[in-house]
Amino acid sequence: MRKILLICAIWAFFTQLGAQGFNGTIEFRYSTLKDTSRNIYHVKNKLVRLDNYSRKKSNVVEGSFLFDLDTKEVKILSPKRKIWGLQKSETPPLLTGECVVTKSKAIKTISGHKCSEYIVKNTGENTVITYWVAQGKFTFFSPLIELWNRKDKQSIYYAQLKDLPAGSMPLMSVEKHIDTGKTITKLEVVKISKTAPPDQYFKVPADYTKFD
Repeated sequence: MRKILLICAIWAFFTQLGAQGFNGTIEFRYSTLKDTSRNIYHVKNKLVRLDNYSRKKSNVVEGSFLFDLDTKEVKILSPKRKIWGLQKSETPPLLTGECVVTKSKAIKTISGHKCSEYIVKNTGENTVITYWVAQGKFTFFSPLIELWNRKDKQSIYYAQLKDLPAGSMPLMSVEKHIDTGKTITKLEVVKISKTAPPDQYFKVPADYTKFD
């Protein structure tokens, strides 16, 4: 009887461990026609911090977002001005034309993760975006995208990928014009660390002033 209880306890432990999401940092580059920025996600359980670094000084944080996936709250921080505020909820982004989703058999390894290719094409918007999606423990990503409610095409088109496995996240995505094949935006993960960030990363510094 004790042996059975021990086996059940061990099984429950590893089941709970497997259900846990990603904790750590994810660094990525976001490129547009004008410039390239450095960004880092810091993730701990249901808390996410996104740091946007200065384009001129890659070691200086220009702005940050604090996401609480439980309370559905988003805070905006400005380190330079030492102020913070709450992001107000916005109307859902609009999509014109029809998005056609295709999954190919292509596989690409990015930052040590195997990624599958998904292509979202919208001829009405003259846009095609290719996503290289990893399946793992990135359970924070889909709730974050939904909470953030961004209106850029990278975010809007990603929402058209229905029925992705839980914990999926694109580690690279490339937006192009269909007629010219010209790259408009590109997002690429360059480094993933599984070291959990300290708790203070997800708190507003005491010397910051709230703005409305």
